[in-house]
Amino acid sequence: MKFNPIMIAVWAITLPSISAAQAEEESPWAGKATLGYLATSGNTENSTLNTGFEVGYTTGKWAHLLTAAAITASENEVTTAEAYDLGWKSERKISDHDFLFGRLTWRKDNFGAYDTQFAQTVGYGRRLIESKAHKLNVELGVGARQSEFQLGETENETIFTVGGYYRWQLSETAEFRQDLTVEAGSENTHIESITALSAKIMGDLALVASYTIKNNSEVPALTEKTDTYTALSLEYAF
Repeated sequence: MKFNPIMIAVWAITLPSISAAQAEEESPWAGKATLGYLATSGNTENSTLNTGFEVGYTTGKWAHLLTAAAITASENEVTTAEAYDLGWKSERKISDHDFLFGRLTWRKDNFGAYDTQFAQTVGYGRRLIESKAHKLNVELGVGARQSEFQLGETENETIFTVGGYYRWQLSETAEFRQDLTVEAGSENTHIESITALSAKIMGDLALVASYTIKNNSEVPALTEKTDTYTALSLEYAF
């Protein structure tokens, strides 16, 4: 894969030196892991399991987040769904409400329109709302995306991204989340929406109900443009 100036800019943002935290301070590390049942519709309609985790590190003006997720399913010992997501994001605060970010996103779907999609973006974000109960971030970015279809054809394009990320702390034990990300290129526009409601059931263990929509504007013939995922998962925060 050829590296371009946009990819180099992403790495410049996402790989700063990280200073050691003081022992008496709150840990800069945070994360969570999920495991649950999933029902899918679209290109595949099966019962399946979903797993995922995320690990974050915050120090000074920098915040870093690594995420990963996997969806697998089988019917009569035949694999019917298999998809993976891997992401890395770094933010650098430039004011109390503004930040710059770099993001790497890799998606693979053995049964979708695209076998793989790899995007590198840099951009600007702003915290429009930041209170105890409500948080809303918006982002604008530009980057590049390399995609490969199931039959081996590839396409490379410049993309523009728009994102909105909302959190509503309903109570001390319940939270609502709505994420929306759009990657728009000359060949294809990818839209992903995640709606989730979580409630703690014991300590750091929570029950999460989520609904995910993934849409590609341009797909091969006889391929669905939209995949949906409805999941009920257990989530452990650490």
